[in-house]
Amino acid sequence: MPYYVYILECADKTLYVGSTNDLKKRLHAHNNLKSGAHYTKIRRPVTLRYFKKVKSYSLVRQKEAELKRLSRQEKLKLFSMRKKTQL
Repeated sequence: MPYYVYILECADKTLYVGSTNDLKKRLHAHNNLKSGAHYTKIRRPVTLRYFKKVKSYSLVRQKEAELKRLSRQEKLKLFSMRKKTQL
């Protein structure tokens, strides 16, 4: 089963890092449901800015922790690097 680590940009321009095994469902929860993370629930709407597919639960949790340790500037750099590689 694939897992995803992701970064969301909230309406107030703050960033949120998370992980899931169903990215589409989790984004819906962040933007629409009461069960979404409290942090994003009070900062809606949120926009998916970055995600990466990971093979295992243990690895996705490790990647999530790594992303959380990055500074805001380092996270923003990931967004710009991603756009360049997709062109």
